[in-house]
Amino acid sequence: MLKQDLCNLTLKELKSYISEVGEKPFRAKQIYRQIWTNQVSDFEEMTDISLNLRTKLNELATIGTLNLIDLKIGDNGLTRKAIWKTEDDKVIESVLMIYPDRATVCVSSQAGCPMACVFCATGKMGLLKNLSAGEIAEQVLWARREVQKINKEPLEENSHYVNKDNLPKNLSNVVFMGMGEPFNNYKNWWKSVELLHDKDGFNMGGRSFTVSTVGLVPGIDKLAREDIPVNLAISLHTPFDGNRSALMPVNKKYPIATLIKASKHYAKNTGRRVSFEYCLIKGQNDSEDDATALAYLLSNPEKFPCHVNLIPWNPVKDTGLKTITKIAREKFKKILKKHGIPCTVRIERGQDIDAACGQLAGDYSSPHNS
Repeated sequence: MLKQDLCNLTLKELKSYISEVGEKPFRAKQIYRQIWTNQVSDFEEMTDISLNLRTKLNELATIGTLNLIDLKIGDNGLTRKAIWKTEDDKVIESVLMIYPDRATVCVSSQAGCPMACVFCATGKMGLLKNLSAGEIAEQVLWARREVQKINKEPLEENSHYVNKDNLPKNLSNVVFMGMGEPFNNYKNWWKSVELLHDKDGFNMGGRSFTVSTVGLVPGIDKLAREDIPVNLAISLHTPFDGNRSALMPVNKKYPIATLIKASKHYAKNTGRRVSFEYCLIKGQNDSEDDATALAYLLSNPEKFPCHVNLIPWNPVKDTGLKTITKIAREKFKKILKKHGIPCTVRIERGQDIDAACGQLAGDYSSPHNS
């Protein structure tokens, strides 16, 4: 019999479960606080409950189900990729990145991905499974513990401006940008957000969450109605439908005009800006015409609160694609800014451990570099 994963239960669900196993409901709040506030990973650490209850929980339940099978460390200790195996032997990855005064974890919502974007290693896998809310949230619990661990370790010299004075003391941000399409697993993904946001537990503010989608319009519309202010990032990557359909098959169902309309609705309904992720690929979407058309797309007939996050494409084997030069990247950025489009270049992190954007493939035995 599979044990009950307590990381997958809200406080209300945990109270029902505790009653079902013959314990008083108030014990649920103690257990919930230990898991989400104290981040314990072993029932034996729950010293405020009886030995008998701890023994029962060991027999019937678990605190998470993911098995950490490898931890890769890059960028002089500031980027860490956790490689997990699920109970049903699927491999997923999470990436923790330390910056001056902030720590961000990139978590997976699926094993593999059904979206088949040609520039992404995960998209080459196909969909293997949807992760449960507990499996998604457990990656974040690991990240918070890992940040606390990093604070106790000697800090290596690095070129990322992180020092003892600005080393973050706690996890700052959660980005649902790892393996999988969160809106293709909306119910479980949103439950993980609720678990992590709960003021009686993990208590992370809604604006600390960012979800990335390839452009599933029903998910964007649904997020616009939710009561937790999660930030939205949309993978756009080109302003032209034909090119986008070739790079991202999802565009055939939700073309750019439909996507921009949903983005404007989200911005108007929530009062929050939309981030557009734009992966710069040499010869595919990096020309002056691409930059000018992108600026026009985001500003006509009227501007709306948005921002472009330029991402130098990270090598993925067997794609035949190439990344652009720094000079070409800056030229693209300059054109956007000239037209009044706010934009930044994403800091490149994790390439030395195949942890950069687009490189997560659930296969730690072979490199992704071409």
